[in-house]
Amino acid sequence: MRLGEIMERAVDTIGVEAPAESAWERMRLGRIHHLVVMNGRAVAGVISHRDLGGARGTRLREGRLVGELMTANVVTAEPATTVREAANLMRGRSIGCLPVLDKGSLRGIITVTDLLSLIGRGAERPVARAQRAVMRGRGQRRKPFRHW
Repeated sequence: MRLGEIMERAVDTIGVEAPAESAWERMRLGRIHHLVVMNGRAVAGVISHRDLGGARGTRLREGRLVGELMTANVVTAEPATTVREAANLMRGRSIGCLPVLDKGSLRGIITVTDLLSLIGRGAERPVARAQRAVMRGRGQRRKPFRHW
């Protein structure tokens, strides 16, 4: 499965010169954790609710701009990136989202929440389900665990 199939296409963005408090309000009201920071048409960074100090970060955000608090070294992906590659990138770098770029233009975003939702819905290869049944002993039920 590729990111182009599952990414969120309606990406919430904010400019580098926007007040940090404005970014926090957009996240809070939209119930999201990441905004892609734009400098014109180019991706300049990503800002997360953690970068903004969370609900108690008023003092951190006060008088500051998004560009001052954002993560500038953005790890990105392409629509053709596999879900596995994206998950490994995010896990390996301890990041919560990947902006998805196509030829330098922002096309979408994928978050840890998106990947967990995918797993929760049971998106898997049909072969994997059959292999699991064989591994369990050809459909036999496991004995119940007894707590003594």
